[in-house]
Amino acid sequence: MSKSSDPDHFFQTSHSLAETSRKTLKSKNHHGSPIRLQSKILAIISHPADPGAVYVAESAGTARRVVLEAAESSHTYRGPTTPLTSLALSTISTIDSLFAGSWDKSIWSWNRTTRVPQRRYFGHSDFVKALLCIRVNGADVLISGSADASIILWDVETGDKLHTLKGGHTRGILDLAVDPITYPSSPLAKHDGRSIVVFSAGSDREIRRWRISDDLSTARETETDKPLLQHETSVYRLHFDADDDLWTASADGSVKCLGRERGWQADTTLVHGDYVRAVAVDERGGWVVSAGRDEDVKIWDRASGKLHHTFSGHFEEITGMLLTGQTVVTVSIDATIRRWSLKAEDLGKAVREAEEAKNGVEKEEKVVQKKGIITDDEERELAELMGSDSE
Repeated sequence: MSKSSDPDHFFQTSHSLAETSRKTLKSKNHHGSPIRLQSKILAIISHPADPGAVYVAESAGTARRVVLEAAESSHTYRGPTTPLTSLALSTISTIDSLFAGSWDKSIWSWNRTTRVPQRRYFGHSDFVKALLCIRVNGADVLISGSADASIILWDVETGDKLHTLKGGHTRGILDLAVDPITYPSSPLAKHDGRSIVVFSAGSDREIRRWRISDDLSTARETETDKPLLQHETSVYRLHFDADDDLWTASADGSVKCLGRERGWQADTTLVHGDYVRAVAVDERGGWVVSAGRDEDVKIWDRASGKLHHTFSGHFEEITGMLLTGQTVVTVSIDATIRRWSLKAEDLGKAVREAEEAKNGVEKEEKVVQKKGIITDDEERELAELMGSDSE
């Protein structure tokens, strides 16, 4: 007996039917100049030596290099058969690796240029959800966070497991970020014996700090590094701005700026309104950008905290975002990559068009409402009755 996968052959609520219809209609839009791929996109990253391109992870188990201006995929990295959740890039040009965390509990790697498969890293007991690659004492160190609530440090060149960090988070790790104050901008700079600090965010709502010694002999959470508790639930994203303050995005629907000088207390809170999966800061324009489950890309005035504009185009949850120059690049479960300009002239035009569209809809609604109150025939009939009464 054959089985059908057609949703029309199954019982659906009126809400699900309306939602399907809404998404089908919205999917036809061309806002953000969509680049359409073959499956859901779950992560995005860029390489400083590869301007104009981004690397994305797909639910079909492939990673891709996509050239934005050409709107096409130039490299496809194959091997995994389960969704890829996270990406990282090596910092040493001689290694030149692209890493991808997978649902199969392992980390895959390829040569970024040739696409030749490289080492595979095993050690987690659940999905790998977050990756970070840093250079410590002249060596590339890959750091992975998993749904198993552990963090593992790997020697990229040998594949050896250096440290396993457990006992901090009680639930899955969702993101990792290195504290820029403890990490030199130049890969050739010396650390002067200081520890490198890595921040981790989890679905237990905690943000924790881990100190990695310069000689890689130790990696641990110290007693003074108490967990940061500024959100009500899962923290999806960590982002350091040019002032070295920490921006966070959470499933509680908010974006927060945790001030370093305030002991990592929130000094700015932006209420996005639904799960926030990504946050970025445009230093040049003074904007904060947030995106997430409501499909919208929201632009906030950093100084005032007011919502300045909302870009609409994606028709499924936005899963990742990065800023390249003054262009916001977003990826989504809808399998598209979209771009949004924050340049003054482009953003101003977008704001004006949105206001004109809003005014047009309001005028149309008023006309409809007016016509709904009384028809032309009824108006004439009423006029006639009013005339006969005056006689």
